[in-house]
Amino acid sequence: MVLSVSALVLFGALVFIFIRNKQLKTSHAIISALFGFMLSASTAAEPIKNFLTSVANSLKSFSG
Repeated sequence: MVLSVSALVLFGALVFIFIRNKQLKTSHAIISALFGFMLSASTAAEPIKNFLTSVANSLKSFSG
């Protein structure tokens, strides 16, 4: 069975786990989220998306 999870959901879950375990303060999570929103509107968004897509495709080729 193949399970597809978006990177946003994965990173959101990691942030939730870190906050719950008190390893990441809420203020740090808010700043990280705001940075992500600003980054997505920048010119660096397309190369980052392409990189993450290529990594995902590489991992998919290894698993199946």
